[in-house]
Amino acid sequence: MLKQVQHDGDGLGQECIDIVDTQEHLSRMGHVSNIVPGNTEAKGSINLRIDAGVRQLIDEAAAVLGKSRTEFMVESARREAIDVLLDQRLFALDPERFDAFVDALDNPPAPGPKLRALMQRVPAWEK
Repeated sequence: MLKQVQHDGDGLGQECIDIVDTQEHLSRMGHVSNIVPGNTEAKGSINLRIDAGVRQLIDEAAAVLGKSRTEFMVESARREAIDVLLDQRLFALDPERFDAFVDALDNPPAPGPKLRALMQRVPAWEK
C-alpha cells in the first residue's frame, strides 16, 4: 500500500509526494532491531583505522555536541545508513509524475520477443 503525503518538498513551491511512511517502511525492511536506538540486543565492536586529522575532526565535532567519540560515530553512521537505505526505497514525485508512475506499475508493457525468449530458457541453477 502506498501512503501519499503531500508537502512542499523542496521549499521552492514544488509539491511532492512521499510514497512511503518512513517508520512503517523501516519496520517492513526487517532491519528495525538494528537501527532503532535503545535496542537491547548484544553489542559488538567495530575497529577502524583513520588518519589522525579525521580523528581530531570527529573528536571536535563530538565535543561540540557533548558526546563521546563512540556516541558521535555510532549516531552518525546509523543516521547515514538509514539515509542510504531509504534513498534506495523512498522517493518524491510531483502529482503528475506520481500518476504516471502508478499507471506504469498498473499497466506494464506487453512482453516483447526478447523477454519471451528469456522466459523460455531453463535457468542455470536448474540445469
